[in-house]
Amino acid sequence: MQLSTFQDGLAAALMPQGAHPADTAPWLSALRSQPGFAVYRNTVHKACIDALQANYPTVCALVGEEWFRAAAGLFVQARPPTDGRLMAYGEGFAHFLQGFEAAAGLPYLPAVARLDRCWTESHLAADAPLLDAAWLARQSPEALSGLCLAPHPAARWAWSEEHPASTLWQRQREGTPLDAELPWQGDGALLTRPEGGVQWMPLARAGIAFLDACAAALPLELAAAHAQQAEPGADLGALMAQLLQAGALCAPPHLDEDTP
Repeated sequence: MQLSTFQDGLAAALMPQGAHPADTAPWLSALRSQPGFAVYRNTVHKACIDALQANYPTVCALVGEEWFRAAAGLFVQARPPTDGRLMAYGEGFAHFLQGFEAAAGLPYLPAVARLDRCWTESHLAADAPLLDAAWLARQSPEALSGLCLAPHPAARWAWSEEHPASTLWQRQREGTPLDAELPWQGDGALLTRPEGGVQWMPLARAGIAFLDACAAALPLELAAAHAQQAEPGADLGALMAQLLQAGALCAPPHLDEDTP
């Protein structure tokens, strides 16, 4: 037997049955019959649930640990991890909650879960040079209009159309009482990691549209037009200042010390 066959089969055996074709192999059935194997399998299952709870702390705080771990157990069965780094586990959990019958009375929960996921992705993202505001200010209007600004690898942004998911998420993360006055309307958030730790702030609809356009590699002129279309009358100068200060934009790849 090849080592890779054994490793794949063992990984499949530790997850829900039917996760891998090797599940039907006789040697795997013999392995499952060992008295200690169920304990090992339960330990792996618990570790996956623990990882989800660590990666989605805001969701867990809103629904309670018992509810969360029950939902997480179902998610683990449906979507076991494919990467040994459990810190990154849980992509798709927000989508899972969207179709989870027990969460039907909590329509804001998937949007909150997306923000928890944004935090994890921002935390794990690669480093890259930030866009320098002084360099940007030296560019001519013609150069700026055609400039493509890429979002920083650690920048994440999200908009919830119907629920104040960002405010709920932020208040829970910062320990602000949820019974404080809360306008029930859609909102957005920006997460960045300019100085080693993940930071977050509210982001208006114009900012969401602008970053979406930048992520699509549209030039600055078109990105600004998208922002204005999403939020007519938006102050694009203030928006750009916010994004620069937050470290949401990446320095152009061709930029070096000699670039004016």
